[in-house]
Amino acid sequence: MSDMDFDSALIAAFFRLAAEQGWGRTNVAEAARAAALPLGEARVRFPGRAAVLRHFGRMADQAALAETPTEGTIRDKLFDLLMRRIDALQAHRAGVIALLRALPSEPPTALLLACATQRSMRWMLQAAGVSTAGLRGELRVRGLAGVWVWTLRAWERDESADLSGTMAALDAALRRAGRVAAWLGGGTPGARPAEEADASAVEPDAAPTGPVAEPPPA
Repeated sequence: MSDMDFDSALIAAFFRLAAEQGWGRTNVAEAARAAALPLGEARVRFPGRAAVLRHFGRMADQAALAETPTEGTIRDKLFDLLMRRIDALQAHRAGVIALLRALPSEPPTALLLACATQRSMRWMLQAAGVSTAGLRGELRVRGLAGVWVWTLRAWERDESADLSGTMAALDAALRRAGRVAAWLGGGTPGARPAEEADASAVEPDAAPTGPVAEPPPA
């Protein structure tokens, strides 16, 4: 079994158990046994639940970046990238929702995911051809993290087969962001419109969270 197959099997088992018994009650050893994986290797690759999130986030990023869009507006490219990440979450929907609902009672996990979200959104922007350098770059990352959180909230409520509600929420959030940030089509990435300084205004009223983690090797 390749490392990728091992990781995928353990993560699938972990999220399946989390959906059944809750995120806080699930551990790596249980997931390894459920997936018939050797505990020794599971211990090396997944020392704890934080490692599960890091690996899962990396898988989600890689799914988004596997076919980087080359045509269309910046907003179109970001829409495609973020929906690819949503599709990766959808494969483990019940378990991911269990994670999201556990965050208020697990501040360390929420903080981990908030930091990881920033790293992942930086990758999404760079994949769309948007600079993330300097203060303006940080504002762009922060703004896209807000878009991601808003989309996650819609996805959590969306029970449609085609995720139409999620797509509508993501499109609306990107359009709203585009009205205050140059990186979404209100101007060129190198421009400096006055409203760009308010890019963080697209953020919902909560810290960015979500099942994302370290970007593909970087």
